[in-house]
Amino acid sequence: QVQLVESGGGLVQAGGSLRLSCAVSGGSLSSYIMAWFRQAPGKEREVVSASRGIGSTYYTDSVKGRFTISRDNAKNTVYLQMNSLKPEDTAVYYCAARRGVLIRLNGYEYDYWGQGTQVTVSS
Repeated sequence: QVQLVESGGGLVQAGGSLRLSCAVSGGSLSSYIMAWFRQAPGKEREVVSASRGIGSTYYTDSVKGRFTISRDNAKNTVYLQMNSLKPEDTAVYYCAARRGVLIRLNGYEYDYWGQGTQVTVSS
């Protein structure tokens, strides 16, 4: 059974940085499309970034130039480096994995999910 465990969330001031980690167990990271989603209070879940692992990545417009997704297949871990954080980035961030070769932006197309990690950006 594939399990995803996120870490790295916390409270940071606007303009600060955080790095989220998602450790994958029960499967090889290289076999999955990996994505980060977030859900703010009262809002729908949205995809933040996704990675196919070989050059293909996706970022939602609001985080382009500030967030970077990366993968370490040796450690079976995917990261989300978040810089220049804004209060509107405040949300619970979820790591998700899907089998296949195509990046998808709909959460229903992901097979496995982590428990989420809270990111709070103060103004």
